[in-house]
Amino acid sequence: MTEIIGWASSLVLIVTIVKQVYKQWKEGRSGGVSKYLYAGQIVASLGFAVYSYLVGNWVFIFTNSIMVLNGIAGFLINSHLKKRESNGEL
Repeated sequence: MTEIIGWASSLVLIVTIVKQVYKQWKEGRSGGVSKYLYAGQIVASLGFAVYSYLVGNWVFIFTNSIMVLNGIAGFLINSHLKKRESNGEL
């Protein structure tokens, strides 16, 4: 039961965060989101993934690894959109 709660919570978190980054990409605007939010997410999630590996918690290894990838995608999308906004393309 404990594992089910962990995996279900992981799924909810991942879907929620990935959906937000996808929305930002689809709408083609950064929506006032700072690139530092994504940088912080990458660093924190990487740290949590390493910690989770060290304590052997596969739910959090998986979740935080996905969050690192999502943070990288969000950072790149945000940077691309901010550049287009500053060039007057959007």
